[in-house]
Amino acid sequence: MEKLAIIVLIVLSLINYTVENVNETVVNCSTLRMGQFLCPDPDYDLIDPKTQQIRGCTKENKAKIRCIVVEGLVCSESHNRTFLREVPCKWTNGYSYETALLLSIFLGMFGIDRFYLGYPAIGLAKFCTLGFMFLGQLVDIILIATQTVGPADGSAYVIPYYGAVVEVIRSDNTTYRLRRDDW
Repeated sequence: MEKLAIIVLIVLSLINYTVENVNETVVNCSTLRMGQFLCPDPDYDLIDPKTQQIRGCTKENKAKIRCIVVEGLVCSESHNRTFLREVPCKWTNGYSYETALLLSIFLGMFGIDRFYLGYPAIGLAKFCTLGFMFLGQLVDIILIATQTVGPADGSAYVIPYYGAVVEVIRSDNTTYRLRRDDW
């Protein structure tokens, strides 16, 4: 009697499983539109506390994050509801923005800020000339505060993910401006 109950439960669970999978559509998840997926997957811990950027950020400023598709869709690549999507990020190498700015304010006349950021020649010149008679120190404080000067290796500063980051927006002759009705 007990074996019969177990067999019936297994059969019923398989029937339920096949009924659920009949309504799912297999799609190529790289061609999904906005609203058909959620990035990042809420179950995924996205921000690395050490770098304050997306986990897995590469030197090319790209990171792959796990996304989840809406109910009723299945990815052809992974055969489930999750897939990896490449998103922009800022690669960091451990240089803290706050540390660089404080070094520039308090020890900038000795070039310590430039040594910290990886510019030993400028740091030595500032050290020998007392921060170019304090004028170089003032210029460096402004350049570091506006995030114009960054680490020499091309990485970004470690700044809190939702912190005050300067985003540079550039335009040139190839930039297209959308006309608005109120112009």
